[in-house]
Amino acid sequence: MTITSATGASAPASAVLAPAASPGTSPAADEQAYVHGYSPTEARRLGDQADTLAALLHAGPVYPPGSRVLEAGCGVGAQTVHLLNAHPGLLLTAADISAESLARARERVAEHLPDAEVRWHHGDLHRLPFPDDAFDHVFVCFVLEHLADPAAALTALRRVLRPGGTLTVIEGDHGSAFFHPRGEAAQRVVDHLVRLQADGGGDGLLGRRLYPLLTRAGFGDVAVEPRTVYVDGARPDLVEGFTRRTFVAMVEAVRADAVAAGLTTAEAFDLGVAELRRAAEPGGTLHYTFFKAVAVNP
Repeated sequence: MTITSATGASAPASAVLAPAASPGTSPAADEQAYVHGYSPTEARRLGDQADTLAALLHAGPVYPPGSRVLEAGCGVGAQTVHLLNAHPGLLLTAADISAESLARARERVAEHLPDAEVRWHHGDLHRLPFPDDAFDHVFVCFVLEHLADPAAALTALRRVLRPGGTLTVIEGDHGSAFFHPRGEAAQRVVDHLVRLQADGGGDGLLGRRLYPLLTRAGFGDVAVEPRTVYVDGARPDLVEGFTRRTFVAMVEAVRADAVAAGLTTAEAFDLGVAELRRAAEPGGTLHYTFFKAVAVNP
């Protein structure tokens, strides 16, 4: 795998561009806003989620070979691998503010696609070092929900996107989660996740806001599509891959933070997760909606 700097010069696999922190913040401070944390368990959950939902989330137009594509907020590379698989021949730059996540992303791509060429950038997407109009397409997946000012991030991304280039944004919306059997304790733990994310400056309900966010940021031809996941006993791969290993695991991961914030007790949280797990048992169902937006830089 060839890894290059943003200037195009070859660099060792460990090399990334120096971070550019946003005013008044540091990359470390921004990392703390990520409600799910940076543990190996979370990295596995992100990989499970990306693999399970690849066909659903990446279905659509293919970037032509040679396209200059920026993945903003690539995290541990869970989506990076699927971008490279879905769009052969693209010239991909992957950026993230977490050095630890970026290292995992490089490892993941090297393991799955050893011949892939990726330029890696460590820094803040609000202050990208690239020139204006540097990319033909920008891809952002599960990033805006963690930002205090997603509109500012979209404005920064629009600067590096050439006129006529496209921005693709994918976000979830925890308010779209409907599960059977429905338990009050289960609903409360989902609400705790939404509350914790809001308290950290994010928005776990951001999917429903994509259209107004993109239009206000100056993008045109904005098209938002719901991408719905419905899981029941007839879809055992989704029961395991989405209900258990993605959704329940995501909620369960905020247990310590929810208790520490005084939102609940350990016993009440555990009861809610136990109720939520019933959606993965025989007779259980789960519905969740992601939103995929594609917009053009006029």
